[in-house]
Amino acid sequence: MPALAAKPTALLLTAESPYPTIGGGAMRTASILEYLRQHYITDVISFQQPAAPAVQPPPASPSSPAVRRWLEIPLPAHHRGSLQRGWRNLRRALRGTPPLVDRFAGFHTQVAAALGDCCYDLAIIEHFWCAPYAATLRPHARRMVLDLHNIESLWHRRCAATSTPILSPFYHAFARAAARLERRLLPRFDLVLTTSSQECHWITEQFPALVVSPVANTLPLLPRPAVTRRDGIVFSGNMEYLPNQQAVRHFASAIWPLIARRFPDLHLKILGKSAQLLHRFVVSSPRVILLSDPDDAMMEIAQSKVAVVPLTMGTGTRLKILEAWAAACPVVSTPVGAEGLQYEDGIDILIRSSPSEFASAVVGLLESDTERLRVGDAGRKRFEECYSWERAWLDLRNCGV
Repeated sequence: MPALAAKPTALLLTAESPYPTIGGGAMRTASILEYLRQHYITDVISFQQPAAPAVQPPPASPSSPAVRRWLEIPLPAHHRGSLQRGWRNLRRALRGTPPLVDRFAGFHTQVAAALGDCCYDLAIIEHFWCAPYAATLRPHARRMVLDLHNIESLWHRRCAATSTPILSPFYHAFARAAARLERRLLPRFDLVLTTSSQECHWITEQFPALVVSPVANTLPLLPRPAVTRRDGIVFSGNMEYLPNQQAVRHFASAIWPLIARRFPDLHLKILGKSAQLLHRFVVSSPRVILLSDPDDAMMEIAQSKVAVVPLTMGTGTRLKILEAWAAACPVVSTPVGAEGLQYEDGIDILIRSSPSEFASAVVGLLESDTERLRVGDAGRKRFEECYSWERAWLDLRNCGV
């Protein structure tokens, strides 16, 4: 009787632990890790922020064995205040270094020690910030994959286009620095993953010889929440993320007043990581609730009548829309907010550009139970068909991971 083939091995190197699963980046990494556990003997090397929650590795199951080794590299503490961040970014701009690449730099000795004499069939690096470790991993991996959560040069270029005259030069400098790094690092990988077909096309135009494949951001296929909708609308996300901060400021000043005047009992809930940071943006706005780090963001969204995504900058695709679709909560978004997603305007989402059009779309949903139910049901169907973890795993299989 022939011997059974040994299960292949994989290494995941990630800038952040996917567990506990808080935020879009962690959710994407968790999806990929779950796929690896099903098909590979898997080791994980993750960086750990100071005071971050202890890692909570997923439990073993018949289809997904436990991670074989999970090694954490602690990052040094640094101040997170506005002045300290501004000083760090000034030094980055002067050195020609894009943000966060330097935060994860300088740990080659620790990574090499964690690798030891292991050799993997597959190594996946999460986030461009960790791409410089390609040289350290290459001798230990037969195939190397980079998962781009964002295209950094494009992200900074778009921020420059919508920022103040004072900040715009910094973003232009970061865009140029990121582009230089992309030209140097991306060709080192056997495969690059992006979050959408649009970003896949953009990378292919810049690097025609590079193998690139889209793998959508996705969520676990959870049951549709059975809740009573309350008299409120919701915006969710990581509020330490600049595009989300800018979106809250824009919505609070230009859109929310148009809606609040029509519905004097309506409240706006802003929820997500570090939501209290946005107090200064909404202090003069009526009936705004800030909810930091909710225990169950999906349930908070499900209890709202409308989810709003008023983004005007950023790249990648938005977990906040997927969460609303999964909760069957109707969504109103800007074109930037829904970029990269499959959707049909007027069916599973409402896409509006100007503040008056955006407010009018929200008002229309609030005034019609039938319309809210129709758009919410269509969004749930879109989620089930296109944006569950199983769909992402099919994309991974199709590109040979």
